[in-house]
Amino acid sequence: MMRNDPLRTEHVTTRDGIRLATDIRLPAGPGPWPVVLQRTPYGRHLPGGRENTAANPAIATPDEFAAPFLEAGYATVVQDTRGRFGSDGAFVKYLTDGEDGEDTMRWLLAQPWCNGQVVTLGLSYGAHTQAALGCLNPPGLLAQVLDCGGFLDAWHHGVRQNGAFELRQATWAYKQALLSPEAQANPVMKAALEAENIFDWFTLLRRGILWKPGHSPLRHHPDYEAYLFDQWRHGARDAFWTQLGISTQSWHETYSQAAVVHLSAWFDPYTLGAIGNFQGLRARGPQYLILGPWTHGERSRRFSGDVDFGAAAPIDSWCGDWRQYRLRLFNHATQGTPNPEPPVRLFVMGGGTGMRTPEGRLDHGGHWITAQDWPLPGTAFTPFHLHANGTLAEARPAADAAPLSYDFDPSNPVPTIGGNHSSLDPVAHPGSWNQVESADFFGCTPPYLPLASRPDILFFQTEPLAEPLTIAGPIELDLHVSTDGPDTDFTAKLIDVHPASADYPGGYAMLLADSIVRLRYAEDPATPRLRQPGEIVHLKVTIFATANLFLPGHRIRLDISSSNFPRFDVNPNTGEPEGAATRRRVARNTVFADASRPSRVLLPIIAK
Repeated sequence: MMRNDPLRTEHVTTRDGIRLATDIRLPAGPGPWPVVLQRTPYGRHLPGGRENTAANPAIATPDEFAAPFLEAGYATVVQDTRGRFGSDGAFVKYLTDGEDGEDTMRWLLAQPWCNGQVVTLGLSYGAHTQAALGCLNPPGLLAQVLDCGGFLDAWHHGVRQNGAFELRQATWAYKQALLSPEAQANPVMKAALEAENIFDWFTLLRRGILWKPGHSPLRHHPDYEAYLFDQWRHGARDAFWTQLGISTQSWHETYSQAAVVHLSAWFDPYTLGAIGNFQGLRARGPQYLILGPWTHGERSRRFSGDVDFGAAAPIDSWCGDWRQYRLRLFNHATQGTPNPEPPVRLFVMGGGTGMRTPEGRLDHGGHWITAQDWPLPGTAFTPFHLHANGTLAEARPAADAAPLSYDFDPSNPVPTIGGNHSSLDPVAHPGSWNQVESADFFGCTPPYLPLASRPDILFFQTEPLAEPLTIAGPIELDLHVSTDGPDTDFTAKLIDVHPASADYPGGYAMLLADSIVRLRYAEDPATPRLRQPGEIVHLKVTIFATANLFLPGHRIRLDISSSNFPRFDVNPNTGEPEGAATRRRVARNTVFADASRPSRVLLPIIAK
């Protein structure tokens, strides 16, 4: 048997001859050992993966990451994905990771130091690579930890959202192009990329001037520009969106029988994917769902955006060290040791004082609960109807209620203030924030008023609650709408309105969850259809899931509009092909809220 070798690098050859740089660390002793595999585009030799804890907030180096696994008797293998850092080939985001992972698994099982058992982990893109591998059900795969990633359906979340394009894909592509092997080897390319001002380019988009191939901040790296526009311009949900790597649900019935942890957060772009994969894979093997109050990968923080969720918020408050949590799962899968984890563990936000913390954030508070399934057993899905007078109530609307209309100008989109996104920095910040304009957010302008004061936002809110009300689960929205042109978007935000206080004299409109839908895809995403002016469309939209305790005196609010920029691309309202519009028009958009065309939000209320 092979002896301990602190670190060595080998190259795994794929089926098409590409060599993937792979770092191997072996435990002390004779072996063979089970293997912890991580595949990443972010540099196998660099600190990353948010491998940190509340007790040790510094991001772990590769040696520090490997140490607890080596000590527990696992070999660790970290590999650069195709076309990144030390690996050969051309990088095409998401679409080669399944086969490359399968080839790596085959190589691992042939090594004398591998005992035939492989477990995987990784954050974000590292979770996408795992899900793509799991779809192919490779021999030897026993457990996975999908940390804030693993597409269920990239058309519905992560790349597009119900047709609208997530512009974080553009900022990610730009930043990663700078780190690409091509830019590192070509000083002219690197200098040209560095000279671009990403704020200037997003200002063009905000004004309705689209990027084009050869006219974007990525024009200096044509390969990265090409894959970005391929995603941006591919609007219809056809076979493109069922490819391996971006549609795990297409493989649910034949997915690996490995034990899988699906970890995400209320302000993470992969909440829907974690939930959907947990639900879709329960028949395949043990599945665990963890949903915290964090932004992407920030599992050891107690705050998200401008809101503090208390000392219990970090995952460390109940799991201890995150690496030890994963070891417990891996030992269960490889050795059969007990794993007492419940199937579902989630954080219910709310219950705090509503005052400003010493750090200057809203004290919203919260607590963890466990359950056996999702949605939580006993959930009462309760309709709250939109009323023409701006109220949100369980009572049905009046028969003669007038429709509500607003003008949506694509040259003046609603600015993004928080939400479920990542990788948009420095242009936008994720998390929960007061829905009031500020100089800190791109696209906001003086006098920095509440977003709800804009004429292109309709808001509906309950009376101040007399009793506490807790929701936890999916948020479903039924809207009856129309527009005066061929196409437009509709957005929705669910908000916890804190009452006015000494610390917040104007109250605090705390964002909980949101979504968007592009009208041309309302009935059949695979077959987009442009609209006749005034045609009434019944929209069914899944808002990102959440869990929140609304205290007495708070209001539940729903905001309806037609843009959320720069989180999503802006619909020009012309019906032109996705990502290639040359014109824009102001749309007159209408929401119906009468008895025959009721619009409502279905809230998942759980028992006190």
